[in-house]
Amino acid sequence: MIFIRYENWKSYLKFFPLTSILLIANVVMFIVLSLNGGSTNSMTLLKFGALVNHELFAADWWRYITSMFLHAGFSHLLFNSFALIVFAPPMERLLGSVRYGVLYLGGGILGNILAVAWYNSIGATTISVGASGAIYAIYGAFLYVALFQRTMMDENSRKTLYTLLVFGIIFSFAMTGINWMAHLGGLLGGFFIYGLLIRLWKPRSFKQ
Repeated sequence: MIFIRYENWKSYLKFFPLTSILLIANVVMFIVLSLNGGSTNSMTLLKFGALVNHELFAADWWRYITSMFLHAGFSHLLFNSFALIVFAPPMERLLGSVRYGVLYLGGGILGNILAVAWYNSIGATTISVGASGAIYAIYGAFLYVALFQRTMMDENSRKTLYTLLVFGIIFSFAMTGINWMAHLGGLLGGFFIYGLLIRLWKPRSFKQ
């Protein structure tokens, strides 16, 4: 079962350095938001890099990246941090930190691009933050493994992934205030980015 964490914190930091950095960055930015007006304050979020599809911010391309490190409320941060801590490490181990970073950032950016395109198409304005799109990109990569590299993933891990995706999709549509298109875009982005990465470079093994 690849989604059970056995490492202590020292080993975790050693084996999964980029995941650790991402977690720390999310926590640090949450503290910064909390000390500058609050993590649920729209003006504070905009000031520190939230993604918004208003025409006044159309040239701020960097928001597609910075928004991934901001979270609106402690529960938002907690949920995404748990997902990173538990589910992301096997993918960093499989791809290596650099390619894993490409997957994480690339999938998150693609999710944000599709989210903005969706809200523009329906004429709605949105302020979006969170690492969910990037996390779903990791899920998308695992989905590729589960479907096309079946020998690399045990059956229990595969069932856990499918259950996670089913509940994640239901949750994305059932709850208000969830940017479901960022989730879906990240999932699709991660699936195809991983497929491209393994064609350019042979991945490791989850067991290494």
